[in-house]
Amino acid sequence: MGRFFDHGDLRFVILKLIAEKPSHGYELIKAIESAAGGAYSPSPGVVYPTLTLLEELGYITVSEAGGGKKLHTITPEGEAFLQANAQPVKSLFERMAEAAARSAAFSPQILRARENLKTALRLKLTAGQLSADQVQQIARALDEAAGVIERV
Repeated sequence: MGRFFDHGDLRFVILKLIAEKPSHGYELIKAIESAAGGAYSPSPGVVYPTLTLLEELGYITVSEAGGGKKLHTITPEGEAFLQANAQPVKSLFERMAEAAARSAAFSPQILRARENLKTALRLKLTAGQLSADQVQQIARALDEAAGVIERV
């Protein structure tokens, strides 16, 4: 798969999400991943520089929200920029919705099964000391599950 967004598109997406709800960087990453149905998840290495750019352009303000988190809020200049680019922004969100519709990453069956596996693994690993044989059995089961998924 090529690039999910063209150069500069991510700033529109991030700004639109901030306009809808002032957010932290991590929240924005998760919101984009969710909007794209798991088909795309931006890395912190692209999100945080984009937030810095939006701040430098005067489109957002940043305030300390405690715990080292920064809350990003849109400015009137940012609102005007979004309004001036309403059609490209709309097209980007439509494209993300189409990707989400084609993605199985957030299907209820896969989410349920993934959570079941995580819970079973967490319970087993925190229940106490595992023997070397148990560790091998768990690793083998996980490897086998990965192999089955790859063959689907």
